[in-house]
Amino acid sequence: MNVLARKTLVDFFSVHADAREALEAWYVEASRAKWTSPEEIKARYPKASIVANNRVVFNICGNKYRLLCALHYERGYAYIKFIGTHAEYDRIDVETYNGRPS
Repeated sequence: MNVLARKTLVDFFSVHADAREALEAWYVEASRAKWTSPEEIKARYPKASIVANNRVVFNICGNKYRLLCALHYERGYAYIKFIGTHAEYDRIDVETYNGRPS
C-alpha cells in the first residue's frame, strides 16, 4: 500500500516516544502490503476494527493508541487519518473524521 500522511505518525511519536517502534513497524508492514479487502487486513490484524467508508482502526502499543486509516483498495492507498490516545479517539467520528480538528 502507498501509505499517505506518514508525517502524522512522526509528529505523534515525537511526543509519544513509546509508540515509535510500533508505528514504524506498522508503517513498514503496511507499505509492503497489497491489501485488497478488509478481510485481508483482519487476517493479519485480528483486533483491527473495520468501520464504514473503507476505514480501519488499528490498535497500537497493546491498544494504548488507536490508528485510523482510510483505505482505497483498488488504487493501493492507505491514508492515515488519525493517531491518538483512547480519550482522543473517543472524541472523533471514525466514519467521517478527515484529519482536521472539529
